[in-house]
Amino acid sequence: MAKKAADREYVWLQCTECGDLNYRTSIRVKGGIAEKLKEGMKKFSPRLRKHTLHKIKRK
Repeated sequence: MAKKAADREYVWLQCTECGDLNYRTSIRVKGGIAEKLKEGMKKFSPRLRKHTLHKIKRK
């Protein structure tokens, strides 16, 4: 079975420390966004050269 494109949405991950939009990813929005994603995730920030918390930002 092929996944439907309507079930997924592209979002940006924004660094909470410097405010840069470093990553773009697709998330599954059908049935609501997972709480783990709402809290944010640790990703590498090239400007700060360390792992920081990144949160979802919709454009």
